[in-house]
Amino acid sequence: MLELKVDLGDRSYPIFIGSDLLSNADYFQSYIKGRRVAIVTNETIAPFYLDLIKRTLANYDLTVITLPDGEQYKNLETLNLIFDQLLQERHTRKTTLLALGGGVIGDMTGFAAACYQRGVDFIQVPTTLLSQVDSSVGGKTGVNHALGKNMIGAFYQPNAVIIDTLTLNTLPDRELSAGLAEVIKYGLICDKPFYQWLQENIGRLLDRDPEALSYAIHQSCQDKARVVETDETESSIRAILNLGHTFGHAIETHTGYGSWLHGEAVAAGMVMAADLSCREGHISREDVDGLIYLLERASLPVMPPSGINPDRFLELMAVDKKALDGQLRLVLLDSVGHAVVTDGFSHQHLIDCLEQFCS
Repeated sequence: MLELKVDLGDRSYPIFIGSDLLSNADYFQSYIKGRRVAIVTNETIAPFYLDLIKRTLANYDLTVITLPDGEQYKNLETLNLIFDQLLQERHTRKTTLLALGGGVIGDMTGFAAACYQRGVDFIQVPTTLLSQVDSSVGGKTGVNHALGKNMIGAFYQPNAVIIDTLTLNTLPDRELSAGLAEVIKYGLICDKPFYQWLQENIGRLLDRDPEALSYAIHQSCQDKARVVETDETESSIRAILNLGHTFGHAIETHTGYGSWLHGEAVAAGMVMAADLSCREGHISREDVDGLIYLLERASLPVMPPSGINPDRFLELMAVDKKALDGQLRLVLLDSVGHAVVTDGFSHQHLIDCLEQFCS
């Protein structure tokens, strides 16, 4: 079992990474303050892990809230299903919410915890690679809006993140690849040695080698924790965690949430961000080609979907949360292993990039 700490003063919390953690109550008890726990999960995950969690937490008064599965349900209407059941069963401020599922469940449960009676405790139990290495860590919670992804939400930290690597055994190959997009991102933005390790070990990750997966999850969480500790509410450096996301969120909004997985959209977005970084003279064309090769080996898309044109891209990118006073800001690479947030790029280079990828 590996353990990390996200150091945020009185909001600090541990990340536990290991095999078969879901069956061990010791990892939960210290982070549940009352006697009541509301488990929020979805229709896909519940048949695999709900009974196990219920046995592990048998000494608590449990409520189960089962939501429909999919990014298309990450909205205020579905969020209200959580509030409805909490209120119907008279949950109080001493209730702990437990997010059992992927990023959609984690984001919505965290947002519900931030809002219910103005804030209750919650624990992240991520079951997909993407949620284990990204969305469960750092306190970003929220839902989508028809006009933009994750535009309604709050920063709200969990009590703990409990990552059971055995849950990856039931993860579909496509979901595994989607998670690898975020893993690769960490290497690109702040950890060149890790990026080099990924180039050498991507096959082991696709084969679900336990040692390789544990290392990649640990390294990703460690990299993210260090950034979050520096800038919890994304006022400056934390925005580098969004490499490829401005392009990627535009893809997700255009195609309809759930058509492309988040990691797939981020993968294509990272290639576009790398291409723009190259046009700006920061990285070489060989660096871009190396990223494309790595993403393709991970079975990830490296081009946006057909049917989206540069004007539509720009329209959707303008809604991005990194925009400041109407000025679009992007996360770009000034070298492999180091990213920056900037509005100081050539608009013509951006147009050239969009035209190339939309042609």
